[in-house]
Parts: sequence; structure tokens; C-alpha cells
Amino acid sequence: MSRIAVFGAGYVGLVTGACFAELGHEVMVRDIVPERIEELRAGRVPMHEPGLEELLARNAGRLGFTLDVEEALDGAEFAFVAVGTPPTYSGDADLSAVWTVVDSLPKLEQGLTLVMKSTVPVGTGEKVRANLDVRGLGGVAYVSNPEFLAEGSAVRDFMHPDRVVIGAFEPEHAARVAALYDSIETTVVTTDVASAEMIKLASNAFLTTRISFINEIANVCELVGADVMDVARGIGLDHRLGSHFLRAGVGWGGSCFGKDVSALKQLAGNSGYHFQLLSAVIEVNELQKRRLVAKLEKHLGKLRDRSIALLGLAFKPGTDDLRDAPSLVLASRLLAEGAEVRAWDPVADASHLLHGVTFCDSFLEAVQGADAAVIVTEWPELVGLLVPGVRDSMRNPLIVDGRNLLDPAAAHAAGFRYEGVGRPSLTHQAPVVAPDPDAVAQ
Repeated sequence: MSRIAVFGAGYVGLVTGACFAELGHEVMVRDIVPERIEELRAGRVPMHEPGLEELLARNAGRLGFTLDVEEALDGAEFAFVAVGTPPTYSGDADLSAVWTVVDSLPKLEQGLTLVMKSTVPVGTGEKVRANLDVRGLGGVAYVSNPEFLAEGSAVRDFMHPDRVVIGAFEPEHAARVAALYDSIETTVVTTDVASAEMIKLASNAFLTTRISFINEIANVCELVGADVMDVARGIGLDHRLGSHFLRAGVGWGGSCFGKDVSALKQLAGNSGYHFQLLSAVIEVNELQKRRLVAKLEKHLGKLRDRSIALLGLAFKPGTDDLRDAPSLVLASRLLAEGAEVRAWDPVADASHLLHGVTFCDSFLEAVQGADAAVIVTEWPELVGLLVPGVRDSMRNPLIVDGRNLLDPAAAHAAGFRYEGVGRPSLTHQAPVVAPDPDAVAQ
């Protein structure tokens, strides 16, 4: 078994380190945030990711955590780079954390393979290779091994991947990294570094294109009376297309999709090509978030002094990640319209990001006295909305389902007015109640 250093203790770095330890390798995870390393050494996981806490505990004997570069690299055969590459104002990827890792590599006695897990623009590997050579680190091998981990299922995605992509300048370097995954049954795609870098960006760009496409179809369905759920099912049964990422909703978010799509669009632009399709994909997604506000106005009129319950804040269920979450846009837009916003999420804490929002301990508390309940994240608990106690506690029994989680007929039968995405509206006859002027004055 091998000794591995992992630079970065975020979602990708921690899952990568824990899973390699599960495969029997010795792993040292290095990060620059002292509080995070202290938490990990104490056995506390600083994020919500199903299965990760158990994995770290089970492999504690093969896992270490450090702030020190030399300690991380002591005896290491592989150094995995798993640091963030957020977008800059120009849309390019910010590679400062990547270069900090590369620049911190000392002259090493033992052979080392530097493995790039972070999502980087095409051409980064060539620049890193040149940097290493100039610094006299020609003996350090460089391999691109992009991650394909979805938050909420990251451990499963690592242990049971659709494929492992390995890009290298030399075949023997690719073989070294491929050997780390020997105990995992999957297809290993071996290619050059630039192609491996492009595979990651292109994969996420294609997934976001599917989401924006079905959201556009959903918007047309609303105009012509079709049901996008049935339409998506009919499309997905075509073996040429499949059903993945054909669920209409409030739009995509998270740490990868927006960043990677923008990075690919920017890469194309910097190379002299205008990627028109991705421009439209991004625009559709931004507009989709704001369409939920229009749905509320359709039923309630002006939103000033209306109480709106946002149910779910994380960008998807199974995670506490708020990066690029649609809830942040919706909450800000509703506050700008003068609405009172009450919010609930079982694991995500947005109190440091959303000022002026009332955060609730349960979705039952959030909907108390609300003029509308907006489902933003499809947490399974929200199936429990369709009960008389919820309906009676709301000032107006209106549900705007941004994830098509609920059955419209069931919502209607339970006495709610229901508005989904791309689905026929079913409106219960309960009247819309105007805000109480006395309550507003208080």
C-alpha cells in the first residue's frame, strides 16, 4: 500500500483521503486552517456528508491531519491537490491555492507523483509541469485525476465511480495512479493531461445543459398545459437520452456547476471562441430562480409585508453546502420586495449569509402564519407538508414547489393551492388573505 498526502481538507480532500484510507493506504491530510485541523484531530467532521464521519472514524489509524507541508510529504509517494478553485470576477478560475501547493513543494529525496484533483482550466498541467522543471523538480511526476464527487453521495461516488479519469505526460505515471484504484471495479480512462482536464469541465457543462433544457421545456409546459414530469419521463425512456438530470426545478447551484460552466465558457473565450450554448445555459439558470418570485406574485400580488417560508437552504439535499444555492438568490429577492422571509433547513446554516431572514428550527415553525411555503430543497421531510395542521397554521395555504417534490393532486386534496414548475396549476378555492395591517404595524 502507498503513502498519500492530500492537500485540502474540504469536501473533495476529506472524502479522497478517507476513501483512500478505506482502501488500505496511509494518508496525511494537510490544510491551512488551524481550526479545521483541530476539529478533525478531535474526530469532528466540519461538514455534513453522509457516511464520511463513519469512514474517518473507522480508518483513524491510517489517517492523519496536519498544518505542516513537510509532515504531510514525509515519506509520501503521492501528493493529491484538492484545494478550491473559485471563479474570479472575470470568470476565470482562481488558481492561487493550487499554486500555493505547487510552490510549497520542497526538494524531495524520494520520488513523488503530484496528482491534480482540483478542477482546473485546460492547460494548467502544462504550466505546472514547466514550473516544476524550472525549479529543478523534474523528478516529480504530474498527473491529472479529476474528481467526480457529488455532495450528498461523495463517499459512494468515490468507492463506486462511473469511471476514473487519469491524464499523464508519461504512461508509467498514469499507471502509478491507476494502481491506487486497483481494488475498485470501474473503467479507467487513460489519456493526456489536457484531455483529462477537459473531461471534467465538459461533463459538468453537459449536465447543466440538460438541467437548463428541461427547465426551458417546463416553462413552455406551463404555457400549453403540459406536465413536465410526464414529458421528462417520456424523454428519459429513450435509450439514447436517459433520465438523468431531467428534473425541472428552481435551477442548479453548488460549488461545481456554476464555477465549471463559467470556467469553460471563459476558457473558450480566451481561446477566441464564443461558446453561445453555455451563455444560454447560464442565463436560463439565473432566470429560473427568479421565476419562483413571479409565481408568488401571481397568487399574492405585491409581496410587501407578505410572510414567505423558504423550505430548504442547501443547494441540494444531503449536504449543508450553500455555495451558489438558489435559496440565497430567492431570499435576497424576496427581502428586496419587502417580504418577511422565514427559513428552515435541517443541516445548512445560512445565518452568516442572509441578514434580515428569520431562521426556524422546524418547517412547521417556518410555515406558521405564512402566506406561502416555497420548497427550495427537496428534503424528504417536506413530504409531511400535506397535513391539515400545516394548512391550518398558514395564513394562506399556498405551496410553491420549486422542486416538484409533491403530488399536485394530493396537495389540492389536502386543501392547498399548489404551484409547481412546468406542471398544471391546481388551485383550491380558499381565498387569498391580505396581510393584517395591525400585525404589519407591530
